[in-house]
Amino acid sequence: MAEVKLYDTTLRDGAQRERISFSVADKLKIVHELDKLGIHYIEGGWPGSNPKDIEFFERVKNIKLKNSKIVAFGSTRRKDIKPEDDLNLKALVDSGTGAACLVGKCWHIHVERALRTTLEENLNMISDSIAFLKQKGLEVFFDAEHFFDGYKDKPDYAIAALKAAESAGADCLVLCDTNGGTMPFEIKEIIEAAQYNVTMPLGIHAHNDAECAVANSIIAVQAGVSQVQGTINGYGERCGNANLCSIIPALQLKLGIEVMRPEQLKLLTEASLFVSEIANLSPYPQQAYVGQSAFAHKAGLHTSAVEREELGYAHIDPGLVGNIQRVVVSELAGKSTIILKAQELGIDLSNEPHKVTDILNRIKGLEHVGYHFEAADASLEILIRKSLGIQPHYFTLDRFRVIMEKREDGKVATEASIKLQVGGEEVITAAEGNGPINALDSALRKAIQSVYPALADIELNDFKVRVLDETKGTGAVTRVLIESGDGRSTWGTIGVSENIIEASWHALVDSIEYGLMHKRVHEENGFNGFDGINGINGVNGHSTPAETKSSETGGG
Repeated sequence: MAEVKLYDTTLRDGAQRERISFSVADKLKIVHELDKLGIHYIEGGWPGSNPKDIEFFERVKNIKLKNSKIVAFGSTRRKDIKPEDDLNLKALVDSGTGAACLVGKCWHIHVERALRTTLEENLNMISDSIAFLKQKGLEVFFDAEHFFDGYKDKPDYAIAALKAAESAGADCLVLCDTNGGTMPFEIKEIIEAAQYNVTMPLGIHAHNDAECAVANSIIAVQAGVSQVQGTINGYGERCGNANLCSIIPALQLKLGIEVMRPEQLKLLTEASLFVSEIANLSPYPQQAYVGQSAFAHKAGLHTSAVEREELGYAHIDPGLVGNIQRVVVSELAGKSTIILKAQELGIDLSNEPHKVTDILNRIKGLEHVGYHFEAADASLEILIRKSLGIQPHYFTLDRFRVIMEKREDGKVATEASIKLQVGGEEVITAAEGNGPINALDSALRKAIQSVYPALADIELNDFKVRVLDETKGTGAVTRVLIESGDGRSTWGTIGVSENIIEASWHALVDSIEYGLMHKRVHEENGFNGFDGINGINGVNGHSTPAETKSSETGGG
């Protein structure tokens, strides 16, 4: 099978996803990450189209890349003008990248209705533009937009567009499923038709509107294409693009096509988390290969078997893509689950069955009243450590009080006071907040900050409340999930009570104690942040607890 090149378009196509807006600094950081991963081509955007992309192409010139080549994206010349007079084509040349991806129309209805020109002129636009860029010494990829839909509607014209690009010297003809609706059973037949009519290398650019982008990309490679385009985490407009985080391991580990070195493949999970962090989007835990839950086991039967044969319940070795096999503790847990979970924490319980039984009974008892440790690994770790008597003690609560006052002018004021023992001294503090939990958090921090300065790095990122038995109305039991972080890592904690403030207190205390405990341990070992918290090892510690899905309200 021919060599396959990876082409990443996260910085352009990926940036078209709702809620994503990359700054120039963000784009440059992602370039460094993709270069480290070993991506062959990185598409940077439209040079000259906006100030952000202009700055990006100016700054990326000064970056020395080891593995990747930057590509500028643009379109064929406008109708009825010469290529040398087209500002878009000039910008591609001036970008200094040495490679360009040029999009052109392949579907006759787009030519006639969108470009409002003749079919013949569109073919001239394709060939003239590519020939112009080739004369300037650029490597040129022809982005055959809507090729699959165009072929199914009018195959002769779609093929004619490819031939126009080939005759002008395009280095690769990239077949685009722009609407994302082509089925896997159609891909191979249409690619073979293209191969029958042109001799230039082909590529694939698939969108995911029918949830087939990854499958279509893999089938395209099996059919002989030599370039695969996609984005990290499948980011993109509408339903997204083909997900390189799934395509890369599928090609390398399933088809035996080496698209990067094995040591680079181990950086895949890190790259996925890195890009999601830059994009300010929560990682998708169930994402194949790189998701936090991709190799997680919950059922007692599975975890018992995993203990005996690690790969018996995994389709690949998770370490090959930089992920790990995890054990999720829930009411389904058996003793083997607890032993494996403790091993993740560096604790050997294999020869202490009575301790395992005690921990298991505590977990099942707590889950019976509403705890949900799948979403709160940090609270689970603290529970295990407390059961074994090895959890550090940071402070002792005497009492706290929360007062909310609504005034006649409509303003609402909340104040919390707290009395506790910390560092051998009694401390009493008070603080205001924009809600009872915020005020309580502020009062607690005020009381212990001087003793534990590392607390300054720990922030509350998210607060969720779920009512567990709605039929009891205001007397219902509530579950509080808190997500906290230090700017590099996140972790989840939980509290359950009929009193929402008490439930929040339990989750809040676990959050702070967990953060302080790991901060201390890693500082003693020379680390500047968390590594391996909440189930992901060796990937900058990024992780996100599962979210509750119903009866949730924000705030705190």
